[in-house]
Amino acid sequence: MTDKPYRIIPGNPEQQPDRLDIRAEMARKAIHLSSISIALIYCHISRDVALLLLWPLFSGFFLVDLLKNVSEPVASWYHRTFGAMLREHELEKEKMHLNGATCITLSALLMVLFFPKVIAVAAFSMVAISDTVAALTGKVFGKHRFGHKSLEGSAAFLLSSILIVSLVPNLNIQAGLLMAVTATVTEAFEIRVGGFKLDDNLTIPIVSALSGVLCYLLFFPEQFAVLSICR
Repeated sequence: MTDKPYRIIPGNPEQQPDRLDIRAEMARKAIHLSSISIALIYCHISRDVALLLLWPLFSGFFLVDLLKNVSEPVASWYHRTFGAMLREHELEKEKMHLNGATCITLSALLMVLFFPKVIAVAAFSMVAISDTVAALTGKVFGKHRFGHKSLEGSAAFLLSSILIVSLVPNLNIQAGLLMAVTATVTEAFEIRVGGFKLDDNLTIPIVSALSGVLCYLLFFPEQFAVLSICR
């Protein structure tokens, strides 16, 4: 980690170069990768039990997000503890934003609430694993860049996503491949509503899960029933 203090250059922080070095990125992604435990546990518990666990988990992260914007002691603790792993826009104190932990738990909650178990597990596993693989690959090997992304990172996302969907029980491989491709495209480009950038921890699983459900409804409706069984 660099010993030089970080300073935000005036302007839109989302348009500035990524401030995180490889060690900070690895630390951030190690935490991110640990969220795969949510998908693995969900395979073996009921939807009701999963919701019982996810509601308080999300609420806790969301409460910290709210408090850090209105409470100076919480804000000081938050930036002192996690500042080295925060991206530019997450360091801003003037605008309300959700951190990665809040978005990833919200994503898991939405997957369990609105999608069949197999689709939810596949979509969430991609944002937990493939997003991590893509970020580290792009950081180390990314040479052909577009925006804040790289072709190398996107290729790593796609390959790891294909591996994931091939391993998820009872997932039709054609639907899985469609989910992998849509997740890769979603990760590669920003999605904005007005001037607000949607967090890819939300957009990747939601878009890929929607594409999977649509694929089943159009082409494999007779297989829809097995999507509640993830083993």
